[in-house]
Amino acid sequence: MIGITKLLCGSENFGDSLRYVHGAKDEKHGVSKDKGPVVAWNCTNTCNLKCKHCYADSRHCSFPEELNTREAKVLIDDLSSFKVPVLLISGGEPLLRKDLFELLEYTQKNGIRSTISTNGTLIDKEAARDLKQYGVSYVGISLDGLGAKNDVFRGVTGSFNKAAAGIRHCLDIGQKVGLRFTINRNNYDQLEDIFYFIKEEHIPRVCFYHLAYSGRGNSMIEEDISYEEKRAAVDLIMKKAVEFGKSVEILTVDNHADAAYLYLQVKKNDPKRAEAILKLLHMNGGNRSGMAFANIDFKGNVHPDQFTQNHTFGNIRERKFSEIWRNPDNSLAIDLRSRKTLLKGRCSQCKWLNICNGNLRVRAEAVTGDFWASDPACYLTDEEIRGDVI
Repeated sequence: MIGITKLLCGSENFGDSLRYVHGAKDEKHGVSKDKGPVVAWNCTNTCNLKCKHCYADSRHCSFPEELNTREAKVLIDDLSSFKVPVLLISGGEPLLRKDLFELLEYTQKNGIRSTISTNGTLIDKEAARDLKQYGVSYVGISLDGLGAKNDVFRGVTGSFNKAAAGIRHCLDIGQKVGLRFTINRNNYDQLEDIFYFIKEEHIPRVCFYHLAYSGRGNSMIEEDISYEEKRAAVDLIMKKAVEFGKSVEILTVDNHADAAYLYLQVKKNDPKRAEAILKLLHMNGGNRSGMAFANIDFKGNVHPDQFTQNHTFGNIRERKFSEIWRNPDNSLAIDLRSRKTLLKGRCSQCKWLNICNGNLRVRAEAVTGDFWASDPACYLTDEEIRGDVI
């Protein structure tokens, strides 16, 4: 994640304390001295929607391989002992787990900060109250357009209205909530409208995701936007971040080319501010999948991140997550923690490698078949890659 508001406006939010601190980029062994990685757990693969870009290929059916309540609590115990700072609970649709609130309560008692990634359609007033009661620090609700455009993309009529109601239920009781918006060919023309929606609904946070070519998203490669459109999208996001100031936290996700692009754009008019931004970006170090970020799927398999579920480090039914993460048997885990020497093409030659760290590997593999090839979604020009720009 790249904290656009943090970099441009100097805001302070919880995630910034994990991303922009000394030592963040040095977690080469997958665990820092005092904490484990942020963990995203796909607690279920069952979902009530049919989103075109779903990286988990979730479906509206039951999955018997899903971790049961006892196994989930054993996992939470281990994450607590490992000092995992945040457990991001995702799916599928996590609110379809009958024991979700029991597990949230257990997470709270174990001192782990929890967040929820949801489509929002099942958050009624009671669910919103329960999320707040059991200590959920943030509810991220996915919208990929307004009205019918969202419904077509998500495959179910009425999903926008239900998600919007879920947002309002959270806001009404003071539960922190925000939007997750994946930019693609289907909704690129609604970026301005999304910002209007955020303003009118008084939504305090939004994450703009670049398309990941994973799961059903693999079939959407041709629906990604052009390099020129990516640059225009980031320009708009930066502009709106300045307009909103610290009142709305704005982030971009899954394309660390945004870091270099933001720095270069700011440098044109405010070199002093640009240098401060560059220092923060160097602290962060770019993509930290397999280093400071981990994914556990609904079967208990451990992955570098939620988009790279075709590569597995181990399974928590056979070995504790903390043991898998500290001493992985999978050579890919070791490689990810020293990836700069393995990257190829433009990534290997890039001036900004220390603030990007090779971007999103799953896209490179999806397009070329080579995990270490250049990320095809990097929109920096050859001149910018070489550093031949003022």
